[in-house]
Amino acid sequence: MKVDGGIEFDPSGIGEEARKAEASGYDGVWSSETSHDPFLPIALGAAATEKLEFGTGIAVAFARNPMTLATLANDLQLLSKGRFMLGLGSQIKPHITKRFSMPWSHPAPRMRELIMAIRSIWATWDTGEKLDFRGEFYTHTLMTPFFDPGKNPYGSPKILLAAVGELMTEVAGEAGDGLLVHAFSTERYLREVSLPALQRGADKAGKTRADLTVSYPGFVVTGPTESDVAAAAKAVRQQIAFYGSTPAYRPVLELHGWGDLQTELNTLSKQSEWVKMGELIDDEVLDAFAVVCPLDEVGTRIKARYGDVIDRFSFYIPYEMDAEAWSAVLAGFR
Repeated sequence: MKVDGGIEFDPSGIGEEARKAEASGYDGVWSSETSHDPFLPIALGAAATEKLEFGTGIAVAFARNPMTLATLANDLQLLSKGRFMLGLGSQIKPHITKRFSMPWSHPAPRMRELIMAIRSIWATWDTGEKLDFRGEFYTHTLMTPFFDPGKNPYGSPKILLAAVGELMTEVAGEAGDGLLVHAFSTERYLREVSLPALQRGADKAGKTRADLTVSYPGFVVTGPTESDVAAAAKAVRQQIAFYGSTPAYRPVLELHGWGDLQTELNTLSKQSEWVKMGELIDDEVLDAFAVVCPLDEVGTRIKARYGDVIDRFSFYIPYEMDAEAWSAVLAGFR
């Protein structure tokens, strides 16, 4: 199991942050798309490191088109010397239509076609064959030598797809190279819903589980002191509550018989009662979503819960502590 961290958009220290992650023992880092671009930190971090892997976790796919994504990913694969992973997510309709002013329709089929179009563009650059992709949502038929970067010496980067629902998870298995599990997933949901859907998609494309990467950003409640653990638990409860208020994520709670909790959380979210929402996440719910353990047991507990089903693990909520102590935590995964 590889262990990943995160890289922030900090203009004054991205390179140094990446070097520290590599020195600490992380295998890779993920760059998210929230208030900043997810690709720029990777370009700087890759230049400052030698072995560290980089991925977008996630880049909003439908805010862009296959050509822009193909170009960005190809360039970062070059800059990182083969250490880049293109992590994509669909986002939800209001963000795509109202924030990005882009079209929204049939997210799972559109995502499948977007990934296929990216691969078609890469194939044109790799082989010189004519670009002739014609789909329901995307059409790419023009590629002149002036805009062709040529064959990438490091090959094409992996495409990992974020998904919660079964349809999008099937797309990850069929068209993608793996799954970015949503943090709002329990071990039971992962085993009983997500992985079977991923395999159904893989079967369509003649792939096996070994052909796919499953990356999981998990909640961990730990810390060097009791007050640190309490603070981590409070933060995780609130994050679980925030996700749980979203109707699209209700199936995760329903699997455990907690459907009514989703209704309560959704109602409180409309009233901006964020503190009350966190208080609804009791110990049973917390333990289902998060690994709660002493600092020296983090690696052992995570491997025991997820070791046979995931390939990469990252800490959803990062921990700031002494570098030597954190290196010891990471060593517990080996």
